[in-house]
Amino acid sequence: YMIMAGIYEKYESPLTSRYASPEMQKLFSPAKRFYTWRLLWLNLAKAEKELGLESITEEAIQEMETHLFLTEQDFINAAIEEKKTRHDVMAHVHAFGQVASKASGIIHLGATSCYVTDNGDLIIMREGLELLLEKLARVIDKFSKFAQEYRSLPTLGFTHFQPAQLTTVGKRATLWIQELLWDMRNITRARNDLGFRGVKGTTGTQASFLALFEGDHDKVEVLDKRVAELSGFKQLYVVTGQTYSRKIDVDLLNVLSSFGATAHKIATDIRLLANLKEIEEPFEKDQIGSSAMAYKRNPMRCERVCGLSRHLMILAQDALMTNSVQWLERTLDDSSNRRISIPEAFLTADIILSLLQNISEGLVVYPKVIQYHITQELPFMATENIIMAMVKKGGDRQQCHEEIRVLSHQAADKVKGEGKENDLIERIKCTGYFKPIWNELDSLLDPNTFIGRSPQQVDKFIKECVEPALKPHEEILKQDRKIILNIMMIKIFARQAESQKC
Repeated sequence: YMIMAGIYEKYESPLTSRYASPEMQKLFSPAKRFYTWRLLWLNLAKAEKELGLESITEEAIQEMETHLFLTEQDFINAAIEEKKTRHDVMAHVHAFGQVASKASGIIHLGATSCYVTDNGDLIIMREGLELLLEKLARVIDKFSKFAQEYRSLPTLGFTHFQPAQLTTVGKRATLWIQELLWDMRNITRARNDLGFRGVKGTTGTQASFLALFEGDHDKVEVLDKRVAELSGFKQLYVVTGQTYSRKIDVDLLNVLSSFGATAHKIATDIRLLANLKEIEEPFEKDQIGSSAMAYKRNPMRCERVCGLSRHLMILAQDALMTNSVQWLERTLDDSSNRRISIPEAFLTADIILSLLQNISEGLVVYPKVIQYHITQELPFMATENIIMAMVKKGGDRQQCHEEIRVLSHQAADKVKGEGKENDLIERIKCTGYFKPIWNELDSLLDPNTFIGRSPQQVDKFIKECVEPALKPHEEILKQDRKIILNIMMIKIFARQAESQKC
């Protein structure tokens, strides 16, 4: 029981225990965070040594390089020290110095805590954006394949969730993809805009580094740039307070929250279509939709996307509030909030993308149901075409309008009042006035004549918008396609083997 209590009697975030990918969990793990701190201390020491600080030896650098990855004992040592000092950065300086003893006197030289905490966060967030971009590329790729496959399949369009002019299943999917492409643009821009705090000292004045290099301003500037280079950044924030401006967090979380709105819209559309039984998300062979209603096929993945997207969207408020109350050079009320809001934003976006990929890979379309819904509404939508056809045969437009208005209301009463099928076309066929166009009615009611340029728009959109956006991710997508092909072949061989056995 004591073992069970240790595992099951503590709260765990569902973001990590149920949903998030191992890659994103690892990125925001303590191991990654404190490894990054050690890497930043190494980069600082290397740059300071390059600029002539004789107190930093080659042996010290080598020891630091050897112990970048923390052992279990390192975590224990840091925890013991933090309990005494109540300071996480100094606890890890101490733990690092214990294993890299020749460097213990120069670790963190001239720096303030935000040198590792802020720069470390920037490194991790940039890597997080890279992971999200890879997943987003996969989702866009999968939805694009879906749009191409169903580029010409007519379906009812909806405005106000009321039947409207026809579109195609593929054209509708391009509306989802378009927003995802804008999210890709926004996330790419956020990644490219992300700079490095660098070595700025306690209040951003670089006073400690100026003292370290005996008033040599040029060396301080070179140090700042060199540490950024060693840490993989070309862009530096020229001015900071003790921290980089929390406006950066606002921009970043707004981008992720904006993606949350896109994901919510896509998942909501699919949920509405599932209610109409036109399109469904993947449903596993042994999946249970309801504990009571065995027939149900609830769109649980899309529902999860919606629930998580709402959480993602509100996290932008945390960053806004935090930025607004950073007094002067800084306050410390940001730290506790950022420890929650920033990792949760990345983990939540990661989970949503995984779900969207799963959904987009296995969407099920029911053309017969779609066609049935079209037949129920198309006669009403075709009335203008019928009027025009009658006028071409010499009919009077106003008289034709009145004739078809009366028949349309009669048919509508049958549908709404009696729950019967739409019989408008049968009524037209039984009304002598419309005899001149009876043999044209089938062609006038061909759904393909109501979809406008939908197929051509899909083609143009894929070629001009999707393909250029996915080009930087070409290699990843190629690898994915190979994996999918291998899985398909394995399934085929398994079915063949099972068939032979039978």
